[in-house]
Amino acid sequence: MDDMIKRALDEDLGAGDLTTGAIVDPHLKGKAVLLAKEDLVLAGSRVFARVFELLDPAVVCRFYFQDGDTVTTQKIIGEISGTVAVLLTGERTALNFVQRMSGIATLTRHYVDQAGKSKTKIVDTRKTVPGLRLLDKYAVHVGGGHNHRRGLFDGILIKDNHIVAAGSITKAIECAKQHAPHSLKIEVEVQRLDQIEEAIKAGADIVLLDNMNLAQLKNAVHMVQGRVLLEASGGVNLDTVGAIAATGVDIISVGALTHSAKAVDISLELLPLE
Repeated sequence: MDDMIKRALDEDLGAGDLTTGAIVDPHLKGKAVLLAKEDLVLAGSRVFARVFELLDPAVVCRFYFQDGDTVTTQKIIGEISGTVAVLLTGERTALNFVQRMSGIATLTRHYVDQAGKSKTKIVDTRKTVPGLRLLDKYAVHVGGGHNHRRGLFDGILIKDNHIVAAGSITKAIECAKQHAPHSLKIEVEVQRLDQIEEAIKAGADIVLLDNMNLAQLKNAVHMVQGRVLLEASGGVNLDTVGAIAATGVDIISVGALTHSAKAVDISLELLPLE
């Protein structure tokens, strides 16, 4: 986390905050409040606080809500006190983190709610901002979703291009089994119902149903009868996720959780100085 924050601060500060340095007494103390300007699910409070801690360890942040809590509009999320120059210098970087992470958590919560009380898990993908994947995936978790693999290093997902390169689903799975640790599950993507049985017979643990319609998803669930986990992917949005979950699939992966989440509106407002 510190590496991510330091890179963000370096990007914003460069040689220094020219505006604050010219206007604000470096010894002036003050307090600011973090205000929700819309309903949201909070995520990234620790990252927000850490931005200021790295600028000045004497800064004190106090939050009235925890990550994962729903915060309604105009509620004060927390307060921060310290040197005013530090509060102003770190404001944008800290807000960028907490606004984006809370946006992801809020969108994830909407998807989880739309899926209803089904057994289906809403999971993220690798469609994250480069360099911020762990924060993006943490925000999904906070919003009530689940994390898919973190990267290429901690899971085997055989996709269409892997199958083309290997020659067939069966050959791709056989190769994966020869090289994968015995404890690692193997997932394979299929685009047609007739590929499911081949994947199961070859030893797949999870079958990803790529861009299948509701009728195909229902047929797949009926065909598999719980022999492997089924993941639906593609064509998922807030209008369709409930119906997809109702088909009985085990997992729905949603790239939009991280690649299309809108940053929520949160402001940092400096209180009048005494």
